[in-house]
Amino acid sequence: MNKRLIKPSRLLAMAIILVLLLTVYLVFLYDLQIIQGEEYYNRSNELSTETSTVTATRGNIFDRYGRLMVGNTECYNLKIDTDKLFANEDPNAVILELVELVESFGDSYTDDLPISMEPPFEYLEDMTEIQRTMLDAYYVRQELDPNSSAVELMSYMRTRYEIDNSYTAEEMRIIAGVRYSINVRYAVNTADYVFVEDASMKLISSIMEQKLVGIDVERAYVRKYSTEYAAHILGYTGLMTQEEYERYSLLDYANDAMVGKDGIEYAFESYLHGKDGEVIETKNAAGTVLSTVYTKEPEPGNHIYLTIDSVLQEQTERILASGVEALKRTQEQAKAEAAARGEPVDPEFKDEMTGAAAVVVDVRTGEPLAMASWPTYDVSTVIENYQELMETPNAPLFNRALLGTYAPGSTFKPCTAIAALTQGIINTEYKVKCEGVFTKYAADGYAPECWIWAEGYTHDEESVTYAIRDSCNYFFYTIANELGVDSMGEFAHNFGLGVSTGIELVEATGNMSNRANHADYAGTEWRIGDTLQAGIGQADSIFTPLQMAEYCATVANGGTRYSASILKSIRSYDYSEKLYEREPEILSTVESADYNWAAVHEGMYEVLHDWANNSKNVEHWVDCEWEVAGKTGTAQKGENIQNDGLFMCYAPYDDPEVAIFVVVERGGAGANVQFIARNIMDAYITIRGYSDTSEEEMTLLK
Repeated sequence: MNKRLIKPSRLLAMAIILVLLLTVYLVFLYDLQIIQGEEYYNRSNELSTETSTVTATRGNIFDRYGRLMVGNTECYNLKIDTDKLFANEDPNAVILELVELVESFGDSYTDDLPISMEPPFEYLEDMTEIQRTMLDAYYVRQELDPNSSAVELMSYMRTRYEIDNSYTAEEMRIIAGVRYSINVRYAVNTADYVFVEDASMKLISSIMEQKLVGIDVERAYVRKYSTEYAAHILGYTGLMTQEEYERYSLLDYANDAMVGKDGIEYAFESYLHGKDGEVIETKNAAGTVLSTVYTKEPEPGNHIYLTIDSVLQEQTERILASGVEALKRTQEQAKAEAAARGEPVDPEFKDEMTGAAAVVVDVRTGEPLAMASWPTYDVSTVIENYQELMETPNAPLFNRALLGTYAPGSTFKPCTAIAALTQGIINTEYKVKCEGVFTKYAADGYAPECWIWAEGYTHDEESVTYAIRDSCNYFFYTIANELGVDSMGEFAHNFGLGVSTGIELVEATGNMSNRANHADYAGTEWRIGDTLQAGIGQADSIFTPLQMAEYCATVANGGTRYSASILKSIRSYDYSEKLYEREPEILSTVESADYNWAAVHEGMYEVLHDWANNSKNVEHWVDCEWEVAGKTGTAQKGENIQNDGLFMCYAPYDDPEVAIFVVVERGGAGANVQFIARNIMDAYITIRGYSDTSEEEMTLLK
């Protein structure tokens, strides 16, 4: 058998190759461990220290019974370490990889560049105020023409950020968006760039598994809303604007601090914010934290307790929304029936219900228990949806309960009545025969009518009580003419109409008709007709729903107007100390004899209990658990616009406890909207029953 022999020359060649490879390996190993070993060892153990701010957790917001309305939840943000990012050979490729990774897990990254994501590139039409401020600052810092088109700006960024042509236009836009977001923060004093806010655990786990260099995971807190309601009351938080930073930096706020933007979050920012701490972290070269030393412990914010009953607030908002929808259905049905009868419909007539509000207050203290504004919004997503909400019809961000102003219509008549009774212009027995048309100034071309005259009737001879019951305009024209607008204004202000309510939130003050600013509203000089109209709640008088609810409460309790402060108490961050406790505060009083109040109260009682004259009203209240007194109001909006519907009431009649006011824009009449107040009253009575037995105010619920 022949054996195949390997030639000696081949063995020698293989041996030489192995010796060479071994020599190269040994030389490399010697260089790594002996020559450069110390350098690499020192580098691997290189330590760095970094001082950073520890954000204090924001205080919680509770309702009057200690139910949590707004708290905090822990989250994790992803931040880009720019030093490590730009140490890469191709940082743009790293950015693109990171964005793709983030989006693959369904997370979103921060892109402040207000330019469309795909060509042809255009500036966003819904650019926010903050985006505009950033863009303007970027123009200045980069010495660019502020009139540059989006295409020109993208071309500049491709060059500035060295985004080569191997990237598509879409990829270039992604890279430019991240680099702009990082870069623009050097041009405007704002928070550090957060690549991903509230990152998902799946994304974080993937980043840690892949050991991606240049991404830091930082713990943070975000506001958590325990209720879907009270958006207009609670408000929301967000990063500081430049103007806010200039103010809050004086209070040692970090430049990335979250601050209150609206509502309670804004009004009580100084209590809720807390005091940030400071920490020194020691890291090795790989970025691993080796030690943490607090040089200043963070102090969490204090806790705010409101006068609001969160359960009643929810029910009030639900009832108001469903009530408006019911009114819309009734309106559509009436239109359909009119069309079936062949009646013409004016296409120019504006009758769309654009908004509504309802307020519930404690008669004995003035405390707001519920304040609803329709339409409303989801406060937990307001930042993300802000621009969309700004463009949504009927302004859901607008707080009609505090900022909406409405002519009170006939709900103002109890004020006129008390003013005339107190001034001695009339007494409780004084009567006026309704003639239908008030003709005293007919020679001057002014002869206002009582509402019943349009139906072909007049009221009987009426005292002040029955004039309130029947809402007789003729009676109130008569006494307003004698009373004068100055006296009416004085009483209105003492009732809290046209003046601040004392609430800590932003509110409108409205206006009580007067000579001084009449031209600003009407554009004409004051005339006697304006005095008559002011007496029935028209002319230039406009008040907020909160003012009207507090006014109703003042009527109910016989003239004591309390502050509408919404702050019940403040407790320290560990709940160990009560820093503030609300006491009822009297802002003004309406002094009048008990029999005068009794006459007005009886008139408001008759509005809801007199079958002969107000059967439609009585139907709504006949089976109510409490006896209720109230007043309807219809406010004229102008030619070709449906009237507003207003209604106020209080109960129990003999020992008033709660007052309610409801307004529906273009609701037609006060009688139309009172069923909403009835449903709110029922909800209050039910909630009051179990709250009194199972819940103690200011006690944290388990």
